[in-house]
Amino acid sequence: MNLLRPSLVHTALAFALSFTFTASVHAQDIQDRTIRFGHLNNADHPVSFGVKRFAELVASKSGGKMKVTEYLASTLGNELQQQSALQGGIQEMSAPATTSLAGIVKEFGLVDFPFAVNTFAQADTLLDGPLGQALIAKLPEKGLVALGYWDLGFRNVTNSKRPITKPEDLDGLKLRVIPNPVFLDTFKAFKANPVPMPFAELYGALESKAVDGQENPFAVILSNKIFEVQKYVSATNHVYAANIVLVSKKFWDKLSPAEQKIMNDAANETRGYQRQVSRAAAQKAVADLQSKGMVYNELSPAEQGRMRQIAKPVTDKFIATYDPAIAKLYTDELARIHK
Repeated sequence: MNLLRPSLVHTALAFALSFTFTASVHAQDIQDRTIRFGHLNNADHPVSFGVKRFAELVASKSGGKMKVTEYLASTLGNELQQQSALQGGIQEMSAPATTSLAGIVKEFGLVDFPFAVNTFAQADTLLDGPLGQALIAKLPEKGLVALGYWDLGFRNVTNSKRPITKPEDLDGLKLRVIPNPVFLDTFKAFKANPVPMPFAELYGALESKAVDGQENPFAVILSNKIFEVQKYVSATNHVYAANIVLVSKKFWDKLSPAEQKIMNDAANETRGYQRQVSRAAAQKAVADLQSKGMVYNELSPAEQGRMRQIAKPVTDKFIATYDPAIAKLYTDELARIHK
């Protein structure tokens, strides 16, 4: 009969006790939490799919203790209202377009520079690399923590007047744009009449003809039924747009390291999935918009080149007003990814 030596028994017991202790401490580190995650989009939009996947991962990693509740279609307010709610600790999470952060960290305007990137791969390299991280590092002092970037897609112009085949076709068009200085000045350079307006008011403004058109990624145009109130959709691809996954710093600071790790890991795992879903949806949306009666056209590379040249003085003006270190990082990164 083999008996364990006393020293081995003690070692085994000590290991079992330490394992139990670690597991219980880890379990204590994860509290019951309700996380309100707001955004502007409908349930069929890729941002909503991203929120749902993130919620599933957080639930499974926390043993069901951390519950992410989605609030879609601007139910918690527009982007700036939700931003204030996060800063005040009233709301836990949101996923706005990076554009909305330019009011508190103006260097986020760099993400919206027209014709900066031509492909999704270039966009991902720019945002996941040193530039994207440098921008994220500026948020905690503003009461926000970011867990990375999601895909919103290349922005395209719709309107009720004519196809946009060249810069001159924008002349005189009253276009709703995001309330962002880079967007306003870019469309002024194209001699359009840009009208800043919250997204929630857009459909009504198009329907009443208060504005002639707007610009958004294809999936947003489809999901929000813009095809009901617009005839032309033109693949201008003038700006690559990203969403950013934000957490209230007041809420984040209450989390244990174990809980923060759950949130970070879930966000990292969701990113690739959300981008894939978003890009597939954009491709499908073009055919869907045409089937709904919209007239679709693409711009020739030569005309896109002309648009880039017209917009260049705008970006030169803005970059001169940004933090020089971040502006240099941006131009260096662009040079690297365009090689």
